[in-house]
Amino acid sequence: MKVAVLNKNGQPTGREVELSDDLFGIEPNEHAVYLAVKQYLAAQRQGTHKSKERGEIKGSRKKIKRQKGTGTARAGDIKSPIFRGGGRVFGPKPRDYSFKLNKKVKQLARASALSQRAKTEGVVVIEDLSFDAPRTKDYQAVLQGLGLDSKKTLLVLNEPNDAISLSARNLPKASVAQASNLNTYQILNANSLIITESAVQAIQ
Repeated sequence: MKVAVLNKNGQPTGREVELSDDLFGIEPNEHAVYLAVKQYLAAQRQGTHKSKERGEIKGSRKKIKRQKGTGTARAGDIKSPIFRGGGRVFGPKPRDYSFKLNKKVKQLARASALSQRAKTEGVVVIEDLSFDAPRTKDYQAVLQGLGLDSKKTLLVLNEPNDAISLSARNLPKASVAQASNLNTYQILNANSLIITESAVQAIQ
C-alpha cells in the first residue's frame, strides 16, 4: 500500500512510501489486541492499595464480654471485623498487576492496530519535522495544516526529539511516541496516526 508523503503544511511533497501489507494490511486479530491493551493498562496500575486486617488494628486483645449469658452473639476482641473500627476481612494488599504476554502476540496486536488505522484512513505520513525550540503554536500549526487539530493524534518519531515532545505536551488531544516504543494502546487511543517518513522504516 502506497501513501503520499505530506509536508508540515499538509501539501503533497511528490514522494510516496510503501506501507508493508504484513504490518498495515492484515486482518485484525481482536483477541490479540484485547490482550495487549489489557497488559498495558494492568502495567499502569500502582498496586499500592492496602487496608488493615484485625492483627494490624491498634487496640486491646481482651475479650470484651463473657461468652454466654448476655443474650447476644459471642464476641472476641474489639478489633473484630464485625465491629465499627475493626479490621477488614480479606482486604486489598499491595500487589503487582502486570503479566507476561508472548512477543509474537504483542507483534500481532500491534500489526492489527496499525491495519485497523490504515483501513479507516487514519494513517498520515509526513516528512521529518524539526523544531528549533519547544513551541506549542508551531506544533498546533502542523496539526491545522494536516486538518487534524480537532482529533486525537499520535505523532510517531524515529528518534527522541525534546523540542517536538515539549511542544505537544500542552495539547490535550496530541501525543508523541517513538517508533521503537510504539504499542497497541497508543495506536488505538488516537484517532489519527501521524508517522514521519523515517519512522515508517523504523516501524517496519
